[in-house]
Amino acid sequence: MPAKSRFTRLDAFTKTVEDARIRTTSGGIVTIASLLIVFYLVWGEWSDYRRVTVHPELIVDKGRGERMEIHLNVSFPRIPCELLTLDVMDVSGEQQTGVKDGLSKVQLAPVSQGGLPISVSSLNLHGEESASHLDPDYCGNCYGAIAPPTAIKTGCCNTCEEVREAYASVSWAFGRGENVEQCEREHYSEKLDAQRGQGCRIEGGFRVNKVIGNFHIAPGRSFSNGAMHVHDLNNYLDTPDGNPHTFTHHIHHLRFGPQVPEIVTQRLGAKNAMPWTNHHLNPLDQTEQLTDDPAFNYMYFVKVVSTSYLPLGWQGKNGAFGGQDDALLNDLLPVGSHGRGEDGSLETHQYSVTSHKRSLSGGSDSQEGHKERLHAKGGIPGVFFSYDISPMKVINREERTKTFAGFLTGVCAVIGGTLTVAAAIDRGVYEGATRIKKLHQR
Repeated sequence: MPAKSRFTRLDAFTKTVEDARIRTTSGGIVTIASLLIVFYLVWGEWSDYRRVTVHPELIVDKGRGERMEIHLNVSFPRIPCELLTLDVMDVSGEQQTGVKDGLSKVQLAPVSQGGLPISVSSLNLHGEESASHLDPDYCGNCYGAIAPPTAIKTGCCNTCEEVREAYASVSWAFGRGENVEQCEREHYSEKLDAQRGQGCRIEGGFRVNKVIGNFHIAPGRSFSNGAMHVHDLNNYLDTPDGNPHTFTHHIHHLRFGPQVPEIVTQRLGAKNAMPWTNHHLNPLDQTEQLTDDPAFNYMYFVKVVSTSYLPLGWQGKNGAFGGQDDALLNDLLPVGSHGRGEDGSLETHQYSVTSHKRSLSGGSDSQEGHKERLHAKGGIPGVFFSYDISPMKVINREERTKTFAGFLTGVCAVIGGTLTVAAAIDRGVYEGATRIKKLHQR
């Protein structure tokens, strides 16, 4: 017999000899059942450990000097592309007039012909190609205006588009370009008439300062007249065929910031069960407004809330530059990539919206049952989006529901608890069977 160790007296798991053990059929059944239960509960603990949940947090947004992307897809079935202009302005004093970068205009056939898209090649009204065939010494007249800085030839207006820009720079209305040599050479008015009755779809994205501001889609070239923002409405209101332009529109999609990928929502479960996916359903999507009044104004008041999505493995990198200041470098990124980090994080935005519409001729809302509601007279026809930035920020962070230590603790509890209950059941069955046998032997 081996010598006893000093730890022998500390053994809390005393052993019984094999001859003192009694094996029964009921004990074998209880053992198999307990093992199945243990496997089932351990699998549940493992699934719970692997499960990922999203925990929302609300903090004060302390970002400074940030930029924000706006992505839109809006159709105007009763206005040609040549007459639509998108302008952006905010409280910081920055203005973007005639935004083109990142946006595309898709010409639509008249509603009577189905309103289907027309080849983009037909959008060229200004004949830029014709300018390359002019005499090298040719210098077009700007008709009293100042040549735009983007002119092909410095100090000259060699194309109709350059004359239009020159007129806008001095706040002059342009109209159809009658008696303008460049426009008559390019047949601008004839090409403009060819678009009568057609529609337009504006799609794409652009960047704005993350401050209070607005962007609007209105007719005609825009310019500033003193402290007023003015649009040249001559071509919009001039409808010789008697078919007026109107701002009937269909907002297919409007969002602020990048879209959360669909694969993320599928990996985390049903969208309706997750509070952070509210921004995945943009409230203005598939909004449609109809009007027969050319002088009509639509306004959407949007409240924007910054929202971050931080997946598992997020390392705290801000944006695609791995910790560098995106506020200084975001303009280097192409539109559509801003807000996406290399680690899978997203800086996007949710928004809520209220809307208002009115006729520029003023009057009351008696037709809608609100005689007491009066509208001001005057303004610019178009679709206006006024956005405000919330001072709060929502952070949606992916986390596991249980740590690895918690998983091991759960497994131990499952095994110990199941075997303890199984032992008690087996003991009860054995004692009951023994008593019944004794009663039958008497």
